[in-house]
Amino acid sequence: MNMTLPLPSKRDEAWRYADVKALEPVWSKLGGPEHINVAAGETVSRQIAELPIIDGVGMINLDVTIGDKATFILHVLAHNADYGRIQVKATLGNGSHFELGGAILGSGKQTLEIVTETIHAEPNATSNQVVRSVLADTATGSFLGSINVARHAQKTDAAQSVKSMLLDRGATANAKPELEIFADDVKCAHGATVGELDKQALFYLASRGLPPVEAKKLMLQAFIADAFVSLDDDAAREVIEGRALAVLGAMS
Repeated sequence: MNMTLPLPSKRDEAWRYADVKALEPVWSKLGGPEHINVAAGETVSRQIAELPIIDGVGMINLDVTIGDKATFILHVLAHNADYGRIQVKATLGNGSHFELGGAILGSGKQTLEIVTETIHAEPNATSNQVVRSVLADTATGSFLGSINVARHAQKTDAAQSVKSMLLDRGATANAKPELEIFADDVKCAHGATVGELDKQALFYLASRGLPPVEAKKLMLQAFIADAFVSLDDDAAREVIEGRALAVLGAMS
């Protein structure tokens, strides 16, 4: 349990956008991180379409160790909490791979965030993170992602792509990629954008006979779909994408 741990503070960089006030009443009820060990050479895939909720707060905390030449693939959807947080720490072995596809769908006064710490502890490992956010009303969506490359972790290849779509001017998107690299033969890239729906694209679709509501819905679906492209299991993708589309439909 978290009873022995102090309540996080916004002075801690990993919690700077968190709703600590909402977290305080339930902090002692939350368990510690779930530990996942992916054996060498194995592939493990996991999908999270709903957060477990306690008094409006939903948290997922994963501590993942990925063995040599192993792969861990994670797809997550943050939407069903007043304050929701998905926190992932992934430590990569030699030649291993970590794949994350995440979507944040917020409306009303929700505060939702995905926070990752990717540790390239050994050489030849790769990681790829794709996060898409759609935010309406006065919701706040945040992604904080640190990539740490050890001194001997040569041939590391790490990438992050974070894009946010604001449906209302009162919504807020935060993106904070962070790189700490001690090796010299690496490839690390990250990109973050915040924007609104393309009015020209909406006009084009409307000029082809598509009603404005349907045009907006179609564009948002295509935007969010990027987060789940790497999910090979058709049935699993149908479940998590279906839930995302249902939430988007209610937002738009």
